[in-house]
Amino acid sequence: MSDPVIEIRELSRRFGSSIALDHIDLCVAEGTVLGLIGPNGAGKTTLIKHILGLLRSEQGSTRVFGLDPVADPEGVLSRIGYVSEERDLPGWMRIRDLYRYTRAFFPNWDDALVTELTERFQLDVGQKVKTLSRGQHVRTALVLALAHRPPLLVLDEPSSGLDPVVRRDVLESIVHTTAQSGSTVLFSSHLLDEVERLSDRLAMIVDGRIVVHDELDGIRQRHWCFAVHYDGPGAPLANVDGVLKSKPGLSPGECEVIGEGDPEELARALTAQGVSVLERRPTTLDEVFLARIDPAHSTQTAAHRTDHAT
Repeated sequence: MSDPVIEIRELSRRFGSSIALDHIDLCVAEGTVLGLIGPNGAGKTTLIKHILGLLRSEQGSTRVFGLDPVADPEGVLSRIGYVSEERDLPGWMRIRDLYRYTRAFFPNWDDALVTELTERFQLDVGQKVKTLSRGQHVRTALVLALAHRPPLLVLDEPSSGLDPVVRRDVLESIVHTTAQSGSTVLFSSHLLDEVERLSDRLAMIVDGRIVVHDELDGIRQRHWCFAVHYDGPGAPLANVDGVLKSKPGLSPGECEVIGEGDPEELARALTAQGVSVLERRPTTLDEVFLARIDPAHSTQTAAHRTDHAT
């Protein structure tokens, strides 16, 4: 088995009294497309900055292609294509000049690919960057990121604020180009439909910790939604092992429960609390995400609501 492209061990980072990353472990194998999701402020961009060598590890280690990205930025960054949600391209340059300038840093620059992507994105190479729309700006950044066919592509919310047509173009270009080259991709997004379409693995980060990391199918197979009925003022679910979230159902005395684990064991645990399981179904990725963001608050809020519903 080849060494991982990205290997992060026990990585922690503080900004003042705030914990941005809390003992992160993450390995990304070659050829993997990993979706990184989490609420705003969860630590996604901070993690990416460590991978790019923009932040030094305060505790733990970060290795990309087996190298420390801070100690050997040339060895790492020369093999990465990066697209940020920030409009950080030099506004005074024309697109053709930006291509020419960037080309000098990458010996593997592929002029044919640049031409292909420029035509597909309908970019005017004579246009100045500062006059580009948000969609044109992202398309230009994507051309620059893909032009040297990097073995690692890092995308930090690349389609944030884009209309659906541009989002589709960006995603299709990423899928097409990376499928041809076998690149490894780390893709950060708050749009779960993008993650499901592009990724084969998913890492969910909440409050600086990775709470889920698995193949998408594995995540779906481990999470279940139960419709349950209970007697009394509220469903006693707060301490049930495996329960992540509950919310009121449509009828008094019913609620919907999101849980992780073996479905039969979860059903028995729920029944042991005096509730009746009416049905169960697989969860959606949205449901898993919402249950993981603030599980304790979700369960308590649901219990409070069901008290009033009865």
